Amino acid sequence: MPRAWVVDVNMGYGHQRTAHPLKSLAIEGKIINANSYDGIPKKDRKIWKVSQRFYEFISRFKKFPLIGNLAFSIFDAFQKILNFYPKRDLSAPNFALKRNYSLFKKDWGKDLIDRLKTKPVPFISTFFVPAFMAEFFNYPGEIFCVVCDADISRSWAPLNPPKSRIKYFAPTERVKERLKLYGVKTENIFLTGYPLPAENVKNIKDDLKQRIVNLDPQKKYFEKYEILIKDILGDLPQKPDHPLTIMFAVGGAGAQKEIGDKILKSLAPKIKTGEVKVIISIGVKKELKEYFLERGAEIIFGQNINDYFQKFNQALRKTDILWTKPSELSFYTALGLPIVIAPTIGSQEEFNREWLLQLGSAKIQENPAYVQEWLFDSLNSGWFAEAAMQGFIEGEKMGIFNIQKIISKYL
Repeated sequence: MPRAWVVDVNMGYGHQRTAHPLKSLAIEGKIINANSYDGIPKKDRKIWKVSQRFYEFISRFKKFPLIGNLAFSIFDAFQKILNFYPKRDLSAPNFALKRNYSLFKKDWGKDLIDRLKTKPVPFISTFFVPAFMAEFFNYPGEIFCVVCDADISRSWAPLNPPKSRIKYFAPTERVKERLKLYGVKTENIFLTGYPLPAENVKNIKDDLKQRIVNLDPQKKYFEKYEILIKDILGDLPQKPDHPLTIMFAVGGAGAQKEIGDKILKSLAPKIKTGEVKVIISIGVKKELKEYFLERGAEIIFGQNINDYFQKFNQALRKTDILWTKPSELSFYTALGLPIVIAPTIGSQEEFNREWLLQLGSAKIQENPAYVQEWLFDSLNSGWFAEAAMQGFIEGEKMGIFNIQKIISKYL
């Protein structure tokens, strides 16, 4: 029987999306929100709220000419990821980390950890702050932190890494090496890959077969790599079981909804004839639901976060191209999904973008107003089919099962 505390924060979707596949490990299948659990002290909730509101505000404010970019760059400087080379000691704590620990000294997070101490099973957090809280307030069980970006800032490692007992699940080799530069002990780092949804991983080849047919309408990729495709996937269907489907994912802060609007307008003729299907993934925000329903869009909306993730994961099975900023969704390319990269928000997303481009499974978006031209040029050349195979072959798909295997040793 699964016996672990799975903890996330509901600030944006990244940390919650990372935790969702880990529900199979959670006590009673429930994930705990560190910033909004039942009974959270008002002073703790206030600290979390201030951070969340400021991040959402600054993400939206970034769009304003000149002053928006300046304001965001100042904010981003506090979480900036330093150059990896030359390799050097990067263990000195940054301002954000020192601030968090100063708040721990005022008992921020103590109530949460005291509640969970009663059952000292493995503690798994998809955000670094609850993991730090667990260690600071002497949680008696094992403490794990799941990283959800392709590279990370110093804020992810504790104040005194060599003396810390926090164990990390790293999605990439770079994160593993970065944690070492921050002073985390090698034995406390597990290279697992990102925890993709188990239901998508289990159906990955069947879904990719259908997708490849849609992504290679002129058979140009197939003509070059027929042997490779058949060796990996087997025979492809004669016809796909769905129209060419593009999903645009609006981030948790809702800062890029205008891109979705431009996509819908540009592709309207092809949507009308059924040549293309566009899905706008909007999460749980009702204002975004109303915005896109007014534009006649097909949306993925959830009454709550679990409802949203279930619908999103199911829709991905019939999605051919995922259009998103390079958030934690970057790792979903391992499902055989080519990605169109929307503009980044934050230093970590810039590194996710570079990781995707090196993998060869993504391209940076061009002007969304002309998507009916540039996207279909790439489609007809076979590029998207090649990108889908690159993501599938090069990306780590088994992260959720690797994490489950490691945790089972501590149950």
